[in-house]
Amino acid sequence: MHDPAWIQAALERHERGLIRFAARLTGDLETARELTQEVFLRLCAAERSAVEPKLAAWLYAACRNAALDHRRRTARRGRVESNAMDEQQGGTSALEELETRDENERVRRQIERLPEKQREALSLRFAGGLSYREIAEVTGDTVGNVSWLIHAGLKTLRERLGAGALEGRA
Repeated sequence: MHDPAWIQAALERHERGLIRFAARLTGDLETARELTQEVFLRLCAAERSAVEPKLAAWLYAACRNAALDHRRRTARRGRVESNAMDEQQGGTSALEELETRDENERVRRQIERLPEKQREALSLRFAGGLSYREIAEVTGDTVGNVSWLIHAGLKTLRERLGAGALEGRA
């Protein structure tokens, strides 16, 4: 059995990003939570010495594989409840909160229009906080291709949304 403190630290550091990543891949928040739980169960069973040096990449690769397996099994797509993932901002008026939700939904719709590889690379980078090298390990792409995918995805989003729409999200 692994050191419970090590597993707990990994959970605290990566759980939220893994849930977001899985939610983007599956289209369902509850499924994303279940898949993330499966990933941490796999971590408990994995050989720590093999996993620890590349923990983030290992977790995201396991999450990606679990989500892709799930999509293949169910062939079901849905939308993620955006409000469940968004942090509540204190002291904002109802109008400001509505405007923020509308803008977030506008960005989400444009992200969904990106090619799948670009969406995945952007999600791993910004929701998961992975480096280009780690993203390459997860996706099986080269670091150069990961760089291009992220650049092309951001460029497309900026063109579609206007440069100011992405401020504070990257």
